[in-house]
Amino acid sequence: MSAVFPTVREVLALDPVRHGAPRLVAGDGGLDAPVRWVHVTEVPDIATLLGGGELVLTTGIGLPADDAGLRAFIGDLADVGVSGLVVELGRRYLSGVPRVMAAAAERRGLPLVELRRATPFVRITEAVHALIVDAQLTELRATEEIHQRFTELSVEGAGPGEVVRQAAELSGCPVVLENLSRQVLAYDPAGESAELLLDGWEQHSRRIRPAGRTAYDADSGWLVTTVGARGQDWGRLLLRWPGGGDLTTAPAGERTGGGPDGRDPAAPAPAASGRATAVPPTRLTILVERAASTLALGRLIRRDAEGLERQIHRTLLTALLDHSRPVDEVALRAKALGVVLDRRHLVGVVVRHRTDDGAPTGEPDPEAAPARLRDLAEAVGQALREAKLTALTSAIDDQAVGALLALPEPAAEERALAAFAAALRRGRPDASAPRQADPAHPVPRPRGRVAATGAVIIAAGSGVGSLREARRSLVEARQIADAARRDRRDLPIFRLPHVGLTGLLHLLRDEPRVQTFVERELGALLAYDAQHPREQLLGTLRAYLVAGRNKSAAAAAAHLSRPAFYERLARIARILDVDLDSVEACLSLHVALEALDAIRTP
Repeated sequence: MSAVFPTVREVLALDPVRHGAPRLVAGDGGLDAPVRWVHVTEVPDIATLLGGGELVLTTGIGLPADDAGLRAFIGDLADVGVSGLVVELGRRYLSGVPRVMAAAAERRGLPLVELRRATPFVRITEAVHALIVDAQLTELRATEEIHQRFTELSVEGAGPGEVVRQAAELSGCPVVLENLSRQVLAYDPAGESAELLLDGWEQHSRRIRPAGRTAYDADSGWLVTTVGARGQDWGRLLLRWPGGGDLTTAPAGERTGGGPDGRDPAAPAPAASGRATAVPPTRLTILVERAASTLALGRLIRRDAEGLERQIHRTLLTALLDHSRPVDEVALRAKALGVVLDRRHLVGVVVRHRTDDGAPTGEPDPEAAPARLRDLAEAVGQALREAKLTALTSAIDDQAVGALLALPEPAAEERALAAFAAALRRGRPDASAPRQADPAHPVPRPRGRVAATGAVIIAAGSGVGSLREARRSLVEARQIADAARRDRRDLPIFRLPHVGLTGLLHLLRDEPRVQTFVERELGALLAYDAQHPREQLLGTLRAYLVAGRNKSAAAAAAHLSRPAFYERLARIARILDVDLDSVEACLSLHVALEALDAIRTP
């Protein structure tokens, strides 16, 4: 039931109830049950007319006179799920409710309260119903603010960090956005310690297993929803609700209410060891779902920060990459610019810095990265002019500059690429350029020049014979450039043969399908290691595969005796439900391990 409803404890603290001098007789463990409505009755068979969550008020004049009837009455109320029973003394029961009635309520955990002073029930019902309506109105207003806030974020194209920050601000709870490999993409600790929040996050996250696309994991206290759209899930959004994981109920043996001391039922419950079931407020569920929708929408319609009108070249390259314009229209507009793409041999080229740092020295400069990208774009354009090459060229993302070379014939490809690479490297200061003698007074870097030998990667895709295939060459070049960042060789031009399996997996590390493959192949073992951190069977599996399935060599490399190593392999086979003697199964696991390393390595 939604946390928007008041609890029995809160109802008993209302002035009209306190006017009746309430005394808790039994069931203090249920005082935190929500009250959905208040119902007045004087008939014993009222349970069939109730729906659960009601607080029942009665004077007792119509209740059974025998013990069995009173037990049945209490049992029927507990079975239907009422929140509590309030009995006004003075009409049927003068000094207190019957002991059998209190004992039955205690056994069923049903709060039973006596009103020792006459109280108009209508005042109680009015007060409780007003409290419920006010709470629901507050909930509706909060929900409206959530919808408005995230609608604005969607329209503004806010990034994941801003969406997560707003979710934390609206909820007052820590919020974490992770990918399918349980790596944190964005977070906001909501004033708590970020170190404590993220310490051992991957293992902690794997223990959070909600039932459903949006659900609350009571054991961990996290409200979780899946992030994705069009059937492609790529992450989870998690909100830690402070009400979860620490709500307790007192064992019957420690109960202090119901005796002659007349403990105030509205007072805080005593310390306890049992755990009560609780769920987050509905507005928090709405909040995480709206935040997830905003994140998914932002990923689908990422806006071009520079504006398409700034560069026609960028418009046309973007159209080729995104299929946003017909190929014939791209060819026509390019021809109007003097770049003939029809009946040409086309080669996609991508140039990027080996690192993403916009300000490698000194204080971080928020404008350094865009300025560096502009410098790189100018350097690429200048190199194309020096090499006398015809091409469309512009920045294609925040870190890379792309070019689509239009060559007269395939035989000119290698010569044109070599001329371009040489011209680009001539356009930067060489190793004998002025050195930084004084870090406090750096030598200005000329605009349109690239910084240092080996600091720039030039990648080229496969040549194609038509504009309709140009996207494949451009995408291939971008992927090669991304993978080449892990390659320490200073090659003039990186081509597809230079990218091995490790590089391929690195460039695909953010692909949800790769992450899903890793989870499918290794998820059970990763979950086991998270629950048994001392064993770390993943390392055993790695040693076995790296040794080419040679168990003796793998045992020696793992510094384990052969019997112990064999036992661990058998346990891995049971956990993953695979045959570790199968070449095909081991190949799949080895690729999954390499992909996991790529995902975990920035």
